[in-house]
Amino acid sequence: MTSPSAGETLPVLDISRFDAGPQERAAFLAELRQAARGPGFFYLVGHGIDAGLIGEVLALARRFFALPEADKLAIEMVNSPHFRGYNRAGFEHTRGKPDWREQIDIGAERPALPADASAPPWTRLQGPNQWPDALPELKPVLLAYQAAVTDLAIRVLRAFAASLEQPEGVFEPIYTPAPNQLLKIIRYPGRDASSSQGVGAHKDSGFVTVLLQEKQNGLQVEGEGGWIDAPPLEGSFVVNIGEILELASNGYLRANVHRVVSPPPGADRLSVAFFLGARLDASVPVLDLSPALAAEARGVTQDPLNPLFREVGRNYLKSRLRSHPDVARRHHADLIEPASAQPEPASAY
Repeated sequence: MTSPSAGETLPVLDISRFDAGPQERAAFLAELRQAARGPGFFYLVGHGIDAGLIGEVLALARRFFALPEADKLAIEMVNSPHFRGYNRAGFEHTRGKPDWREQIDIGAERPALPADASAPPWTRLQGPNQWPDALPELKPVLLAYQAAVTDLAIRVLRAFAASLEQPEGVFEPIYTPAPNQLLKIIRYPGRDASSSQGVGAHKDSGFVTVLLQEKQNGLQVEGEGGWIDAPPLEGSFVVNIGEILELASNGYLRANVHRVVSPPPGADRLSVAFFLGARLDASVPVLDLSPALAAEARGVTQDPLNPLFREVGRNYLKSRLRSHPDVARRHHADLIEPASAQPEPASAY
């Protein structure tokens, strides 16, 4: 599946309708189910996140990527056992191939857990972020944005729960009080079309992803007839389903494959992706769906090269070890299996 899907577009949903009257709410939930059962991606408007904050995030992202390389490499991810910090283009991998993007990964600001050989390996994922001394303004703005988009992602998650005829807070036991948060500030440099992998085809690991796009096209979603282009839409985020919702709904909701195509030479693409996930010590339950919804559940995707685990920390650690082989070799050599050297699907998480 290589060609774009002619004429197919992602739906646009207004989340303010979720908190409107019963009629509007019911119509919104019906549209949400339809989007989830179709492309698994949609544009979200009516979100209420301050446009000034969004503008600050994009402007500071531009300033960070314009820093001298030495200033960016001062917070290179390979220095962090927690997979935080800056990566040069080609240093993150999907399906065993390098992604052509530079980026900075910011997680929740939490202290590292004490080293304990008897502790589950996923405990190594928790730890502090790396922040650039050359751009001190970045930290407060990104943490403010992370807090705002976390609240939005939880609203979306509550809407998904309601669309499955569940209590809105059904997922709270596995994300409170410390959800897994990851913010990726990403720049895709322009490159020749013969090497077009900005990010290879993959699925996301968490509950939902909330993506802010600047101006340049590049995101594509797998559809029935080809790749669906998802160009930037002013005032919106692109939201998609992650693997936790697929596991919890037995495939009624399904994480969908997507990719980013590199921009042409002379251009670049800026995006800010936020991934909301469950607590690392949690296990994903299977929801008790109504008979009507259960009859439409398609089961969890079975891919021997990318198995899904209900143990949340195990699933996230798997993805990070695959996606960042340099960090894995330096800090987690004891966790690397010989087979992991082979090209495998990995999430962008």
